[in-house]
Amino acid sequence: MNFSVQPTLTGEKTVLRPFREADAEVMWEIVTDPEVMHFAFDPGTEFTRERLRSWYGSRSEQSDRLDLAVTDRTTGELLGEVVLCGWDPDARCCTFRTLLGPRGRGRGIGTEATRLIVGHGFEQLGLHRIQLGAYGFNHRALHVYKKVGFLVEGVRRDVQVRDGEWVDEILMAILAHEWAALSSPAR
Repeated sequence: MNFSVQPTLTGEKTVLRPFREADAEVMWEIVTDPEVMHFAFDPGTEFTRERLRSWYGSRSEQSDRLDLAVTDRTTGELLGEVVLCGWDPDARCCTFRTLLGPRGRGRGIGTEATRLIVGHGFEQLGLHRIQLGAYGFNHRALHVYKKVGFLVEGVRRDVQVRDGEWVDEILMAILAHEWAALSSPAR
């Protein structure tokens, strides 16, 4: 499998498209948002504009992962990202992750973006399994993942200290046949 083909995936509310180097400035605003930092990154994670420019400028050159910008379909505004990474060719499995800035929240954008990339992973890339891990306190994300069809497979208890308290990581996955059943017109 080669992820170097960077698709554009269109839904009713959002368009997922390849990243451009120019997206780094908006992604700087998104990843430095306190809520994004709290839910998506380990404490102490630091970014520089230069590092983000290099990172987002190189996403379309990657052949082992798929990073797509989440944009508002109406305005074209960059709202966040969705990623399939950690490709395991023997298991035909990838890890999914996403993050949305403040202007993308509470509008169904995250749910639609997740459905679009998960559908692409199964229907176009031939994945068998898509997995993820999310902090147990990230209730909004866990709700979206369950709504899309991810099932809880386990809990890694007390994986990290956050704000002085131990937190769990919820492990979830969806399999190709589960996605097919959820996506069938007879549903």
